[in-house]
Amino acid sequence: MAWMDWLQAQLSPYPWAWTAAVAALLLLAAWLANWLTKHVLLRGIRRLLRKTVYRDAEHDSDVRMSVIPRLANVVPALVIYAGAVLIPDLPPLFVSVVRGLCQAWIVLTVALSVARALDVVNREYERRPRAIDKPIKGYLQVAKIVVFVLAGISVFATLIGAEFVHVLTGLGAMTAVTMLIFQDTILSFVASVQIGSDGRVRMGDWIEMPSQNADGDVIDIALHTVTVRNWDLTITTIPTKKLISESFKNWRGMSESGGRRIKRALHIDQSSVRFLEKDERDALRRVALIDEYLDAKRAELESWNAKLEAAGKDPVNARRVTNLGTFRAYALAYLRAHPKVRKDMTLLVRQMDPSATGIPLEIYCFTATTAWAEYEGIQSDIFDHLLAILPEFGLRVFQSTSDAAFAAALSGRDATAPAEAAADA
Repeated sequence: MAWMDWLQAQLSPYPWAWTAAVAALLLLAAWLANWLTKHVLLRGIRRLLRKTVYRDAEHDSDVRMSVIPRLANVVPALVIYAGAVLIPDLPPLFVSVVRGLCQAWIVLTVALSVARALDVVNREYERRPRAIDKPIKGYLQVAKIVVFVLAGISVFATLIGAEFVHVLTGLGAMTAVTMLIFQDTILSFVASVQIGSDGRVRMGDWIEMPSQNADGDVIDIALHTVTVRNWDLTITTIPTKKLISESFKNWRGMSESGGRRIKRALHIDQSSVRFLEKDERDALRRVALIDEYLDAKRAELESWNAKLEAAGKDPVNARRVTNLGTFRAYALAYLRAHPKVRKDMTLLVRQMDPSATGIPLEIYCFTATTAWAEYEGIQSDIFDHLLAILPEFGLRVFQSTSDAAFAAALSGRDATAPAEAAADA
C-alpha cells in the first residue's frame, strides 16, 4: 500500500517508530475484528436463531450468554497471532511469547465454550419429561473435567514451547509420585474447584455439619479448610474435601426463600378430648375466627344426622363436634390471620399419632422473616396465645407432673387412695 510505504519512509529516522506504528495497526485490526464479530456477525446470528430455532425469551437469553459469544473472543487472538510475525524489528523471542499467549488464549476460550455448550446440552436435556429418571449431568461434568485437563496441558505445553504429546507423556510418568506427595493438596484443590463451580458453599452461608461440630456462618473458604463461626462464637475448621465426601445442611435456601419454618407440637391431654354440647358451641361463637367453621360443621352434621334418624339408627351413631377438632380449626384460622405468617407457603395444623405424652397437635407454617431473634419471637407469641386460649375449648396440655392428682382433687376423689390400697396389698 502506498500510504504505508510513505509512512515507513517518514518514520525511517526513528528505528522503533515504524515498529510501534505497525504494532498499533495490528492492535487496531484486532479490535476492529472483535467489534465486527460481536456487533455485526453475532447480532445477525441471534436474529436468525430468534426467528428460526429459539422463539421464546428464555431460549434467546441462553443463546446470548452461551457458546457463540465465547467463541467470538478467538477472533482478535487469531488476528494478533497471524500479524505478530509482520511487525518489523521485533526480537524473535518476543514474537514467540506473543504467539504462545495467543495460542493459550485460543485453547482456553475453546475449552470454556465447550464447557458452556455442555451446560446448554444438559439444560435442554432436562426439559425432556423423562430426564429426571436418567440425568446426564454427572457424565457431562466428567467430560468438562477432561476438557479442562487437556486444555491445561495444552496451555502449559504452549507456554514452555514443548510438544503437547511430550508433556502429556511426562505428566503420565509423574502422576503417581505427584499424587502420593501432594494427595491432600490435590484433593483439597479438586474440592475447592467443585465447591466454587456448583456453589454448594459460599461466604456467609449458614451450614450445619454435626460430624465436624459445625453449626454457624461460613467466614472463610481456603484451599485446605472452610472456616465456620458457630452460634456460640467458637470457630470450627472443616477440611475442604469433607464438604464433597460427607453430608451437611446448607440453610441458604431458607434465607433466600424469605420464610423460616415453624414445626412444633402442643401435646394435648387425651382425657380432656370430648364432644361439645350445644351451649358450649354457642359460647364459642364469641371467638370470631371460628364462626365460619362452626356454621359449616353444623350444616354438615345436621344433614348427616338427619339421614341417620330417617334410617332409624341409634343416636349413638350421630356425628358431633369435638373440642379438639374445633381448637384445630381455630389454630389454623389464627395462623392464616397472623400478619407475620407466610400464606404462600405450607400452612397446616395436623394431629399426630397419640403416644404416652398425649396427642401431639403440630403447628407447621413459615414465618415472614428469617432473622433468628425475630423468628423466635413470632414462634413464641403463637404458642403463648394457643396455650393461653386452650382452656376455652375444654382442653388441657399434657404434662407428667401432677395432673392426675389435680384432676382427682377436682372430681372429689382422694388422690392418695390408690397409693394406700397398694400399700395395704
